[in-house]
Amino acid sequence: MSNIRGKAYAMNVITPMKRWKTPILKAAFKLFTAKFTQWELRKLSFIHFARWTTISADKMPRFDAMTKRESFGYDYLLFESNFNGSWNEYVDAFHSVLSFKLNLVWMWSENYPGSIPLVPFKTYIEHNQLHNDYYYMAYPGSTVTDVKNAVDVHRAFKSLARTLDSSDEAFAAAYRDFLHQVQNKLGSNGGPGPQMS
Repeated sequence: MSNIRGKAYAMNVITPMKRWKTPILKAAFKLFTAKFTQWELRKLSFIHFARWTTISADKMPRFDAMTKRESFGYDYLLFESNFNGSWNEYVDAFHSVLSFKLNLVWMWSENYPGSIPLVPFKTYIEHNQLHNDYYYMAYPGSTVTDVKNAVDVHRAFKSLARTLDSSDEAFAAAYRDFLHQVQNKLGSNGGPGPQMS
């Protein structure tokens, strides 16, 4: 399946909605861009990113060779996300942590069953999911936590490197501090994982 690359999974879900609902949803998205509204999502450390976008029917692309413009009865809501783990784990986590916000966004889509109970919600997501033809992942063998740990180790090492010209005692103290900072952040990232794209 081309939605999987190493330890990461790419998800795209597109749902129809009546055109008059698009401006309301766009206004809600402005609120959701404020950091204080994203604290629950940020706690889910296995998520690379998650984004909702509205697509207006009148702005759908059209090829020059098309003699007649397609007529869409709906605007569309596109949800995109990359995450570590399985599809079921991701949907379960979204459901348990963000069910209220999921409902605020997807309630504008046609035939949305609500995020509770879980089975109809999963069926709705699965029915509207688009699978990728190709999925690129810069670090397929690494999770979001692996990448964050690598950044922390790099910063700590740069700080240690600035003490090279210090006395032996100062360098030894800086080295112990470095080890203390990074001891739980070192380890194997598990390799590149399966090559599926």
